[in-house]
Amino acid sequence: MRELLRIGAHTSIAGSLEDAAGHAHKIGGNTFQIFSASPRMWRASPPGPVAVQRLKQAREKWDLHPLVIHDNYLINLASADSAIREKSITAFRGELERAILIGAEYLVAHPGSFKNQSLEKGILTFVESLVKASDGIESTHLMMLLENTAGQGSAIGSRLEELAAIRHLCGGKLGYKLGYCLDTAHALASGYDITTAPGLDGFLARAGAVLPLALVPVIHANDSKTALGSRVDRHEHIGKGHIGEEAFRRILTHKKLRGKAFILETPIEEEGDDAVNISTMKRLAGRAV
Repeated sequence: MRELLRIGAHTSIAGSLEDAAGHAHKIGGNTFQIFSASPRMWRASPPGPVAVQRLKQAREKWDLHPLVIHDNYLINLASADSAIREKSITAFRGELERAILIGAEYLVAHPGSFKNQSLEKGILTFVESLVKASDGIESTHLMMLLENTAGQGSAIGSRLEELAAIRHLCGGKLGYKLGYCLDTAHALASGYDITTAPGLDGFLARAGAVLPLALVPVIHANDSKTALGSRVDRHEHIGKGHIGEEAFRRILTHKKLRGKAFILETPIEEEGDDAVNISTMKRLAGRAV
């Protein structure tokens, strides 16, 4: 009996948490990602108990597992600016609290930018800020995931070793588990050639040795508008970018990625684009979901 493949997309909570789950099911997904509040505002209120209960019921009704939350775009826990860093610490604490309240399995976060300081100092600042934001928060259900980045500007996390260093420095200081989310478009843009079979094998072997892959429960499945090593983060529809269909076929069927949840963050230029991308992923995986 083949393992159930989990494929979904980022959906909007503009209506309600329940609506986001309903849309995930409507477009053919069995997992999904959301923002827990507006991604462009520092302050956010937690959802009420009725909204949380309706989300839980919708997830069970449509077998939507896992639920992934992506953190706020404004947050930069590595910032050299003390005012931004303090706002980020408060905002990320809110992300953790809402993720636990909502019942999400994973909270994805970018490591931030080390602008106006060294990379090493930026990593240390991120860790110190994360520990401060997490003070007193404990969960056996939630895992925070550090996402690899394209390496644009002063972004931390374009190299797997940078992500591993953060987790190592956080050892024993957090009341929840810490793992990783790998983004395919970011991997290509940062210089990892995942477009060929040898290239994908090499990338996964490296990730297995550095991270390891057992701590990577979620894959952000995005094609890339920019080429290998561009260090520019621009997502494209599956099969329409520089990664291509055959590479995604290999990614979806690779033995080292079995059991991972694949979350799409592809463009929605026309209504139904997210459903089309999920359908493409299912076709490339060679099985119905």
